[in-house]
Amino acid sequence: MTGPLGALRRAAQSRPPAAAAPRCEMCAVPIPAGHRHVVDLNRRALMCSCTACHLLFTDEHAQLRYRAVPDRYLRFTGAALDDRSWDALQIPVGLAFLFRNSTLDRMVACYPGPAGATESELPLSEWDGLVARHPALRTMRPDVEALLVRRPDQGGYLVPVDACYELVGALRTRWRGFDGGREAHEAIDAFFTRLRARSRPAPTEDGTP
Repeated sequence: MTGPLGALRRAAQSRPPAAAAPRCEMCAVPIPAGHRHVVDLNRRALMCSCTACHLLFTDEHAQLRYRAVPDRYLRFTGAALDDRSWDALQIPVGLAFLFRNSTLDRMVACYPGPAGATESELPLSEWDGLVARHPALRTMRPDVEALLVRRPDQGGYLVPVDACYELVGALRTRWRGFDGGREAHEAIDAFFTRLRARSRPAPTEDGTP
């Protein structure tokens, strides 16, 4: 077929296929964009999940390969990591998240960069000091929750671990130079603005906010 109609048909046939709708990585049912996640402990990977599959792995005491990522956001006041702690971690940027890796049985600290998240071992003494200052950290769930911190003095947040990797992914596409550049820092500012709005104050040792 020639002429304008034929050109339109050829253009339509040459278009790239539409992106497939997200599906649960366990049962393959379609899921919305704002779906939940589970952590595969063996592969140390996040998996997209439907609500039904997510609920199968919410028991944090069960000895299972998968763990459901919760939806808890807490805000700590004051500097979560002081200068000595940052120096001990040897993190070259002012942003990091910390979580307990149950497979390795230790705390790890990760920070974003152009290649994604770089991992660093957290000295146990530093974590013990953090918990002493912020007792609510004792309730942080291994593998699925993290302490997200930003320098110099913007406090810290207990967040789902998938939120941390969402931030890492956003920065990876925007990172320029050694410290990320203007676009990356604007993305960080926007992320923390949303985070403050979503978080509630962390309880103190006596249970009060």
